Amino acid sequence: MKAKVILSWSGGKDSALALHELHETENYEIAALLTTVTQDYDRISMHGVRRVLLERQAKSLGLPLEKVFISKNSSTEEYESKIREVLIKYLTAGVRCAAFGDVFLEDLRKHREDNLSKIGMEGIFPIWKRDTAELAHTFVELGFKAVVTCIDSNALDKIFIGKAFDEQFLSKLPSAVDPCGENGEFHSFVYDGPRFQERILHTMGEVVLRENRFYYCDLEPAQNRFSDLYSAPSCY
Repeated sequence: MKAKVILSWSGGKDSALALHELHETENYEIAALLTTVTQDYDRISMHGVRRVLLERQAKSLGLPLEKVFISKNSSTEEYESKIREVLIKYLTAGVRCAAFGDVFLEDLRKHREDNLSKIGMEGIFPIWKRDTAELAHTFVELGFKAVVTCIDSNALDKIFIGKAFDEQFLSKLPSAVDPCGENGEFHSFVYDGPRFQERILHTMGEVVLRENRFYYCDLEPAQNRFSDLYSAPSCY
């Protein structure tokens, strides 16, 4: 019998690769994708992607989506309390594992595992300790399509925002920047790839600078089979 797992889902390339690996092992049943949404902006936290695109992404993948809403100035305590509440709900329903797309941040993994152990759940890390350059190229080779939605200007120039995450993007990354952005140098949104029933259509919108450091590129929903009448606010 396959183990039921809930996958921490940012909508970006690392979580997409983690999902791919979980499917490839054929040992797990994905109970849901778990995404943190900043309620004030109605966008995926950190990535700045509109909720409507997240919802279409989950529909295209054919998976349930569990959204956890936090405030824009959310404390660690608020965040962890809300995540714990959702995980306990799934644990009660027989989901004993939570999966993450982390690659090499030891402190983060330990923190996740410590929190999970407190409620009797196990952490799964499908792409842990994989070479990030190899992972980045594998993502492209598998046919995934992603766009860079957020960059840290302390690590990358503004010219990288809104670019496709492809071989050309990787070839131009400064040597000090991790190819998967594992240190928070950039974030992405995956709009097509393996197991997507349909590409998530979008157009490039406004680029804004937040906190005098982070550039965000707004992705505006375009009409396709998974379109709906919902329209997210344009502010971040």
